[in-house]
Amino acid sequence: MSVFGGAVTTGGRGDKGLTLPLLETFRQAWADPDLRSRILFVLAMFGVFVLGTTIPVPIPGVNEAALAEVLKSNPFFALANVLGGGALRRMSLFALGLNPYITSSIIIQILTTAFPQWKKDLQEGGEYARREQNRRTRMLTLVLCVLQGAGFYSAMRTAVPQYWVIEATTLLFWTAGAMFLLWLGEQVSEKGIGNGVSLMIFAGIVLYFPSQVYGIIRNVQDGAMNVAQALVLLAIFLATTWVIVLFTTAQRRIPVQHMRRQVGTRMVGGQTSYLPIPVNTAGVIPLIFAVSLLFIPQQFAGMIGAKFPAASATLLSLGEWMYPGSPFPKGVVGSIFYAFLIFFFTYFYTAIQYNVEDISNNLKRGGSFIPGVRPGKQTKDFLDGILSRIIIAGAAFLTIVALAQYIGPALAGINRANLNIIGGTSLLIMVQVALETMRQIEANLLMKQYGT
Repeated sequence: MSVFGGAVTTGGRGDKGLTLPLLETFRQAWADPDLRSRILFVLAMFGVFVLGTTIPVPIPGVNEAALAEVLKSNPFFALANVLGGGALRRMSLFALGLNPYITSSIIIQILTTAFPQWKKDLQEGGEYARREQNRRTRMLTLVLCVLQGAGFYSAMRTAVPQYWVIEATTLLFWTAGAMFLLWLGEQVSEKGIGNGVSLMIFAGIVLYFPSQVYGIIRNVQDGAMNVAQALVLLAIFLATTWVIVLFTTAQRRIPVQHMRRQVGTRMVGGQTSYLPIPVNTAGVIPLIFAVSLLFIPQQFAGMIGAKFPAASATLLSLGEWMYPGSPFPKGVVGSIFYAFLIFFFTYFYTAIQYNVEDISNNLKRGGSFIPGVRPGKQTKDFLDGILSRIIIAGAAFLTIVALAQYIGPALAGINRANLNIIGGTSLLIMVQVALETMRQIEANLLMKQYGT
């Protein structure tokens, strides 16, 4: 499952693990002319992305110190800066990143599930229905670019000029940059390898990674952190990465027996296959939903601070109780609330993605059944019970990963200082996109082997 938009990109064998060693996969891919050209195209688009993150929007009179303070004090801006490769900190063309597209994709997907006609059209309409859904997503992305850009600019009012002409020009540049970045991701999907939008976000996280490492090294050199604390952070980072890989590739395989039937003069079927259900059924979507709700008070406080200081102070106080990175005891309350949101959205999104009644009906229509379970309602209840238990494990995994970026520095006895790369959404996205891309490269290699 892709990390964004609910797009399903599973290999033909239904196995989420990698068969070939990593270096062997790269060697074979590089030896194949078609795959090599696709990989080089992806790397070239990464270069365009890096260039876009470094080209600033021509805003006169930007207060760099005030801008750094705004980004540091607002956790949502810190996360957006990480996902965008530091573009927001530079006020570049790609400052909005792909955040509007991610949000619009989630909204459109939920609306498709809520409106039966949209869902039916998507299932039966073929390529035309998919183009219509993409058109809706693009239109909503355009609207969200303007709204989110206006919110960002308003929250940065202490660092940027407050003239409507400059603000309108900035919004125009930011919207154009976000839509160009979306087009860039589509080109990667078409001419490269992997999910282009996911790879663009992956590139932003990787681009931001060296600054996190440099920040830790500088803290060690300045005495703000000792070597033992840095090693603890490294151990937590490696352990979190291992847990993400483990749960991302983990599956519950349900055996499915196919009935034998006669087709012409031949007997077909009678084989046993598996219905794979990933442990992390919802991907990173619950974290995105939860983070969006956590940071709503800070976002509104930044927007209305100048006109309604009392309301802004109330929202900031509420935001501190909702934020897991706040000092004790606010951070404990925020962590519990964050965990609750993750569990809730994991159940919610899995219910949207996995319709056990449809799966049961499809098995019945195809003449397949689960050994020991009657087709129909009993199969539905059986799958529903398994899925309910799997969701608990998946939600617990997401909670651990999400809270690692707050608990890790506390265990090491240091100031967190926006160490987003230790855990949370950014690390989960980075690992999942890397695994999914490697699976697609491996699937292409296997297809070429079968064709020869």
